[in-house]
Amino acid sequence: MHARPRAAFTAHVVPGVHRLEHAGVNCYLLEDEDGLTLVDTALPATWPYLVQALEHLGRTTADIRAVVLTHAHFDHVGMARRLLDTRLLEPFVDPADAYIARHPYRYLHERMRLQYPLRFPRALPVLFEMTVAGALAVRGVPSVDLHVLRDETGALALPGRPRVLATPGHTAGHVALHLPGSDAVLSGDALVTLDPYTGAVGPRIVAGAATADSGRALESVAAIGLTGAGTVLPGHGEPWREGAAAAAEAALLAGPS
Repeated sequence: MHARPRAAFTAHVVPGVHRLEHAGVNCYLLEDEDGLTLVDTALPATWPYLVQALEHLGRTTADIRAVVLTHAHFDHVGMARRLLDTRLLEPFVDPADAYIARHPYRYLHERMRLQYPLRFPRALPVLFEMTVAGALAVRGVPSVDLHVLRDETGALALPGRPRVLATPGHTAGHVALHLPGSDAVLSGDALVTLDPYTGAVGPRIVAGAATADSGRALESVAAIGLTGAGTVLPGHGEPWREGAAAAAEAALLAGPS
């Protein structure tokens, strides 16, 4: 196991989108002439790597105009309070995930979490890295500091102009972000290429240890496939560059775990 969680930054993983991966969790920076949108905020110890990534781009946290959460699990809310405290940035989240944003450990899941490390020992390195990166010390975001994010037919007026796609199942308020101009979809945890709870790789939904409703999650996978995007940028795992339709087909075949 790693003594210190690994981090990697990829500028322009697709045009206008930068990927920061730390401790098995991805967050993304959408960049255009108006500044940056940060999609998901990973874990508390991701902060210095975010600062380094911004420096690589010739930017600072002052260039982050908005924070959008695909959902409000602890491993996607980790830096939200720090950004709020230092930049007065109010995260956008779907109303159905507002409670989890305030209480990032109180979320519905289909299966007991403790059984997974015993059944899937190859997940242990990922879970260990997440723990070291602060997975057990995430502060929630007060409701007064949340912006409402709803499903939209048009692009949000934020850097990167993401289009919101409702993808419930992993959580009730999970959303994906379609970026037609970049031929990509940010799938959050609605479709991942690494399941932190099983260690399995390739397109799939997250295990029942962290998924509220696998049936709905699989329906949302199909919706991601229908975007026709060339690249899927997931919340966990490597980018998938063989098309959203192929990713959805593979995830549906893999099924729940």
